[in-house]
Amino acid sequence: MRDERLTTLAKTLLTHSLKLEKGQKLLITSFIAGKPLVKELVRETYALGAYPYVQLADEEISRELMLGSSKEHTEPQVKWDLARMEDVDAYISIQCKNNDAEFTDVSSEVFQMKSELNRPVQNLIINDRQWVLLNYPTPGLAQMAKMSFEKFTDFLLDVCNVDYKAMAEAQKPLHELMEKTDKVRITGPGTDLSFSIKGIPAVMCAGENNIPDGEVFTAPVKDSVNGKITYNTPCPYHGTTFNHVSLTFKDGKIVEATSDNSEKLNQIFDTDEGARYVGEFAIGVNPLIQHPMGDILFDEKICGSIHFTPGRAYQDANNGNESAIHWDMVLIQRPEYGGGELYFDDVLIRKDGLFVLPELLGLNPENLK
Repeated sequence: MRDERLTTLAKTLLTHSLKLEKGQKLLITSFIAGKPLVKELVRETYALGAYPYVQLADEEISRELMLGSSKEHTEPQVKWDLARMEDVDAYISIQCKNNDAEFTDVSSEVFQMKSELNRPVQNLIINDRQWVLLNYPTPGLAQMAKMSFEKFTDFLLDVCNVDYKAMAEAQKPLHELMEKTDKVRITGPGTDLSFSIKGIPAVMCAGENNIPDGEVFTAPVKDSVNGKITYNTPCPYHGTTFNHVSLTFKDGKIVEATSDNSEKLNQIFDTDEGARYVGEFAIGVNPLIQHPMGDILFDEKICGSIHFTPGRAYQDANNGNESAIHWDMVLIQRPEYGGGELYFDDVLIRKDGLFVLPELLGLNPENLK
């Protein structure tokens, strides 16, 4: 039986996120579990007069390919992927995570090699194509969220089908304020961090590239970050989850990094020079996402959160930092997570996860639902 919520989601992805037009070519990649949504996307793409193309993958096969992969094996794939992306107008990536630990025995060197070689493909997608990324409900994701599969499916489809047009309107005053802000300060338990965002564009995110969505992001001036931040959510990276991550910065650079696995954490930050600098600062505002589940597509949008991201900056808010990594790490500032304050140019704008400036009250959850 067809789920009408999938039809609604497919229409949102095609008309709101991608703004797909007649005659355009759309590439859809998904794992096998996402077939019900892929079918809806194919139907709706044809209905718009556009052309769908589909690639389905399997987690276990992907793992086997990665275990034996090398530079010589990866380079032809990158060449083919680049040619394919150059020939399409839009791209939908559907993630279907059944086992968060599926890739834990793939070496960090393989991940690094693939990330570096695949950078031209990612840059083409992000900077020159209409694209959107989302998760499809699976038992693995439901387990991460500590929900039954049925309850998680309802949650995910509700979150993905929020009113993104209303969210975009509510984000405009925050976007305007960030564009004219110089100094940012973040405080809370184990956290007192200061940096500048002067001259770096701010970008509203309301369903265009990520589903679910709900953030406004920019980047710190690269060498301006000083102080300490202690994240209070799990920080997953390529199959390994790090807890109690704490980073100390001096003149933009991470000079100390600790967690429950500090050795591996620092190995990741030693990937390249840019990995110890920050490429993104963002404020999460999705009213339906309240708690972390270890999946960054959800966690970075948590209401009352910020994420502060070591690694590569986005072109839309570019502070000049280049890296093979882009690692979103989330700090929730609501009272049940320890609280905290967010200041712009020494003015308190959010306390304990709630905005306090009159022009920003529309972003508080009671006004966005």
